[in-house]
This record gives sequence, C-alpha cells and structure tokens, in this order.
Amino acid sequence: MTLAPMRSSQLLAAMVLSATMTIGTMSLAQEPPKAAAPATLPAPTRHMAAPIKFYIDPTQTDADFKYQGEYVGELTQADGAKTKLGAQVRSLGDGNFRTMFFLGGLPGDGWDGKTIIQKAPSTDSAIPTDSRREGDKVVIDQVYKGTVDGDTLLGQTDAGVRFELRRVVRHSPSEGAKPPEGAIVLFDGSNLDQWLPGAKLTPDHVLGPGATTRRKFQDYTLHVEFMISYAPATQNIGQRPNSGVYLGQHYEIQILDSFGVVMRKHDCGVLYAQITPDINMCYAPLTWQTYDIDFAAARYDPSGKKIKLAKTTVRFNGTMILDNVDILHSTPGGTPESPEPSGIYLQYHGLPVFFRNVWLVEKKS
Repeated sequence: MTLAPMRSSQLLAAMVLSATMTIGTMSLAQEPPKAAAPATLPAPTRHMAAPIKFYIDPTQTDADFKYQGEYVGELTQADGAKTKLGAQVRSLGDGNFRTMFFLGGLPGDGWDGKTIIQKAPSTDSAIPTDSRREGDKVVIDQVYKGTVDGDTLLGQTDAGVRFELRRVVRHSPSEGAKPPEGAIVLFDGSNLDQWLPGAKLTPDHVLGPGATTRRKFQDYTLHVEFMISYAPATQNIGQRPNSGVYLGQHYEIQILDSFGVVMRKHDCGVLYAQITPDINMCYAPLTWQTYDIDFAAARYDPSGKKIKLAKTTVRFNGTMILDNVDILHSTPGGTPESPEPSGIYLQYHGLPVFFRNVWLVEKKS
C-alpha cells in the first residue's frame, strides 16, 4: 500500500505511548518536543545521559543524511576479471562516517559472504569512524580511499585500482505485499481493531511501537513492514533505535538500527539470545523494510511438558536469514512459554520504529 510521506511534527505527537516514554536511558515526558526536526529529548538530569537527536522524516534530517546509503559498481581484479563491488556508508553524526566495502556486491545481492573491507570492525559498544565530511563531499580514509558526493563514490583499492560506484536505494521484494486470500489483516493503516488498548495509530496511518494483537495464534506466516528512525550519533546497542517482533509474545526477532555494522548477536534479524544470522540485511534508517516469518509453536503433552521445540524461518528484506531453526526458550523479557496460543507483540524499546502492512496467515496444526 502507499502511504503519504511522514512529517516529524505529526509523528512526534503520536509517539507518546504512555505518560512517560523511555528512550534509551532517558525519559520523554508526556508532552512531546515541539520542534519538527530533529526530535530532541529533554535536557539531561543527573540520572540521564546527554539528549539523543533522532529523525523520523527523510525530508527533514541533518547535513550528513544525503551521503548515507548503499553504492554499487564494478572492480577490476588483478587478473583483469571484473567483479561487483558494494559499499555501505553510515553516518555517525557531526560529519563523521563509517564505510564498508563488499566484494561481489551488497549483502543479499552478490556479496561473497566473507570479504568485508573496513578500517576496523564495529562492536556492540562502538562504531569506529573512518571518513569525514569536507565541504560537499565525504572523504573516505580506510583500506580503500575515496570520496562520496551522495550520488557517486569514487575510490581506489589499496593496490591503486580505481573504481566508481553509484548510489542505489534497495526495496524489499515483499514490500507492499498484499495479503493473500484468507489472511488476517492485522494492520492496514485504517484502524486499530486488531490491537489491544495502548496501540497508537499516527496521523500518517502507521503503527507506533508497543502494540499487542487482540487475537492469539499458534502456527502462522507473518508479514511485517517496519521503518527504523535515523539517529546518527548513537554508538552502542543501548542507544540505537530498537524494537522487535515477538512471536507468541515469547520469542523475539530483533529490530535494531544495524545498517553498516558487522553482524553481531544483538543486531537486526537475530533470534534474540539464541541465533545470529550469517548476513546483515539491514537497510539504512528511514527505509521501509520487511520481515516474512514462518512460525510453528512448541508442542506439549497433556501434562504440560514440552515435547517439541518451536521453529521459525525468517526472510529479511527478501533474503532468508533463519531457515527452520529450533527455538530453544523464551527471549529474556518475553512471556514464559506455554501450551496456549499467544498474541504478537511489536516491541517498544528505545528510539522509535514504525510499522505498516501487517498481516498473518494461520496454518492448520
């Protein structure tokens, strides 16, 4: 479905999910900030870290946003053969950037699955800087050198081979997927009938985080589209925009701003606290992304003893990242496992994430 562009002033007004909304280690009081963009949290107190700026409207961001994104082109190898080369440029705020180059193409689109050219790996606690905005260009100073103007990345390898990459904006092949016949439409932007009190519909007809379905389910295929806010200055996983899709309210498929970082156990797409995928399929913030999830609940005998593990398959932006994996236990923070069907919870856990086009197809046991 097509939605009108989001405006920060409208969405900020819809972001008050309770009397107090906690963002990272900070609290947003009941009255939201009045400025359209960037959204800024209240002044820190002795219990609070410095305010974090975040943006929820791609037309109202900072000076660095135009450079952030993905770039693709060709690289001539030592034997003369040409191969695709992909790059991700991540803004870190105040003119600082991080870059990663992928031999074979971008993740999910040709990358060889092992070769990443970078100055230093990111960690859960830090995202190292290797590039700096100078005038109207970003100067890249890692293993590969180059410049980015927002449309083109001109660079050279450590061997001196020159290349040119062009900006691309990828869309998940399942973005906008229509519910098949027999599907249960959980959210189409028109109402909150399928959600418990507390769910928030924004003026732009997207769903705010912190929503639980009224209905309970056992086995199903679930389609969810989500957009992560843009918070360039965030470094550690406790600061970055964060949410999650809880299957049966027990098991979390993580949502986290993981664009342009090395995949680790807390990043977007992990089966939280259990399985980390081999590939990071997270697109840049303020891009609509998709999860397509197949889920089979755990099975229990008449005494209530679990006799079969729950299982899930997850496609993230069209790429399979979890393939019929066993789910060993509940996610910390999730509800305990039980034989009873359970709802689906779209987690609120920090800087905002928004949802649209959510539907489910129940499977026969």
